[in-house]
Amino acid sequence: MPKGTNQKFKLYRLAQIMLERTDEEHYITMPEIMEALKEYDITAERKSIYADLRDLETFGIDVEGEQVGNRYHYHVVNRPFEMPELKLLVDAIQSSKFITARKTNDLIRKLETFVSRYDAMKLQRQVYVSGRIKTMNESIYYTVDEIHNAISENKKICFQYFQWNMKKEMELRHGGAYYRISPWGLSWDDENYYLVGYDSDAQMIKHYRVDKMLNLRMIDERREGRDHFKKLDMADYAKKSFGMYGGKEQDVKMLVENHLAGVMIDRFGKDIMMVPVDKEHFSVKVQVHVSRQFLGWVISLGEGIKIIGPDEVAGQMKQEIKRLVEQYGE
Repeated sequence: MPKGTNQKFKLYRLAQIMLERTDEEHYITMPEIMEALKEYDITAERKSIYADLRDLETFGIDVEGEQVGNRYHYHVVNRPFEMPELKLLVDAIQSSKFITARKTNDLIRKLETFVSRYDAMKLQRQVYVSGRIKTMNESIYYTVDEIHNAISENKKICFQYFQWNMKKEMELRHGGAYYRISPWGLSWDDENYYLVGYDSDAQMIKHYRVDKMLNLRMIDERREGRDHFKKLDMADYAKKSFGMYGGKEQDVKMLVENHLAGVMIDRFGKDIMMVPVDKEHFSVKVQVHVSRQFLGWVISLGEGIKIIGPDEVAGQMKQEIKRLVEQYGE
């Protein structure tokens, strides 16, 4: 049998054929394998293909043959990811506001290479499940990478920070001045990515939306604020900050109707202490950054929850309610 012009790629193409065209439900016969190799201008005899299928195990590709009638049907029996795992990753990518629409499609196309062409179609259908709002800052991936580099090298970063104006234009904050921050971690909250870092000038921990950073670069200055972050639990920090908005951290006591117990646990975790007050209510004390966003969250739960301490926070709630009445009242 005359050899094709691409014989040296035979094992690679065989792996590609098996991974793309077979799965738990789709098989390929030996004649079909030989025909598929011909599409790449590769010729092979059955005996050599049998040996090559065994050699694929060296690359972690296990091929199983099953006799059906007088023929054997072959398919790949293991892959790096199972379909439910890939669907979970696709859903996470699709629902992430900080990943742009273009990058979402790029990432999902890359995930499709881990499955057969048939299963890839199932992932493609999920891409269009929902038209969620996406960030428009395409540089976020490189920004995140540079932040990780700075953290690993114990260096500060500098960047410009923007907000959107009424003309839908990027408007630099602080007149375009660069922020100089010691990065200590990244937090994913409310479908957005945040940098949590130490501002040496203000001598406090601050957080910034990563998709609103521009022209970020690492600078040759050692990070500061280590002592602050030794005391900081990143997950706890995000839990206390509603929508990652700042505010004075305080112990807030609330009177809550029993049916909202699940809401409290979902928000603050199972470690909170819920003390029964009567048959219909319990009290709970939580540490939060008291901000307008926190007060709005309490208001959204209606008559089922009430801030009962400290007086300062209850007073802030009264002022917020008064502001709303004046804003929407006649």
